Amino acid sequence: MQQDGLILELQNGNQRAFERLYELYSESIFGIIYSIVQDEKIAEEILQDVFLKVWDNAGSYNSDKGRFFTWILNIARNASIDELRSKRHKNKQKNLKADNFVNVLENSTHFSNRTDAIGIKKYIAVLKPVCKKLIDLLFFKGFTQKETAEELKMPLGTVKTRNRACINKLRELLAE
Repeated sequence: MQQDGLILELQNGNQRAFERLYELYSESIFGIIYSIVQDEKIAEEILQDVFLKVWDNAGSYNSDKGRFFTWILNIARNASIDELRSKRHKNKQKNLKADNFVNVLENSTHFSNRTDAIGIKKYIAVLKPVCKKLIDLLFFKGFTQKETAEELKMPLGTVKTRNRACINKLRELLAE
């Protein structure tokens, strides 16, 4: 069955279509969630919550507004960021042992591997370095625009403008 047919069946409450869509997307969505929360158990919990939301809200998906994967990705990203901002997560961070704060240098393939998990590696690769960094912080690490501005030591307005330009460039590349 084609993806559009699966989505239609999902919207009609077909459990098998839901299971098939889970098989198709769960690994990639888990990768995105994990890249934000950095905790396997929490990522698994969020993944289950995301797919419950997909099941419960399937009727709200509109293909005219974007791709199905993007819709699920936004649900996952928002759920992951909500977790990072939750009291539970903040309290857990306060109780971490000192050895959890040892800096681990990220190799150059780390970001590359995460983008490959959702199939946009080849598109991200052609973007300017500033776009790669913005997309990494805003979409894969869950930073707010304000936090990104602080991290990159640039004005908030510049972050917003560059982010918009980078996303537009990525859209152009995806449309080709």
